[in-house]
Amino acid sequence: MSTVTVTEFIEAPADDVWALLVDLPARAAWLRTVGGVEPLTTGPFGPGTAWREIRTRPDGGDQAEEFVVLEAEPPHRLLLSSPGIGVDYRITWTLRTVRRRGRGCTAVTVEHQAVPTAPYGRVLALLFGGLAARAVEGAIRWDLADLATAATRADGVAAA
Repeated sequence: MSTVTVTEFIEAPADDVWALLVDLPARAAWLRTVGGVEPLTTGPFGPGTAWREIRTRPDGGDQAEEFVVLEAEPPHRLLLSSPGIGVDYRITWTLRTVRRRGRGCTAVTVEHQAVPTAPYGRVLALLFGGLAARAVEGAIRWDLADLATAATRADGVAAA
């Protein structure tokens, strides 16, 4: 199992950051690598909510990723599952209010775990683990930077 963890400080209240994370139709508007979001379930956001995102890969191609909410504790913790080929991914978003530079802000930590589900998944993890971890870290940093930008926009786009 490989784990990548990244933390970003966002100068916005945790409630506003949470609102952005769980507003599925708006995700494509603030995430630079997401070209579209397709809800796979209906009803309020919470455990069982599922959606598909079309993400742009670094090589310019598109890739569909599906996510399912396993746990949601607004506005503090969101645990997602995303199935892969030979590996399942667990993505945990943790939001906590902190003081930084004398002001309140939200520390957002994303932990991305890759759990092999088949023997070839373990082999691939051994062969490409470091490269994959760097790619995942870069993608998380982009998502967090986009989240910070959206949460602090003055035009109200990010206001929930």
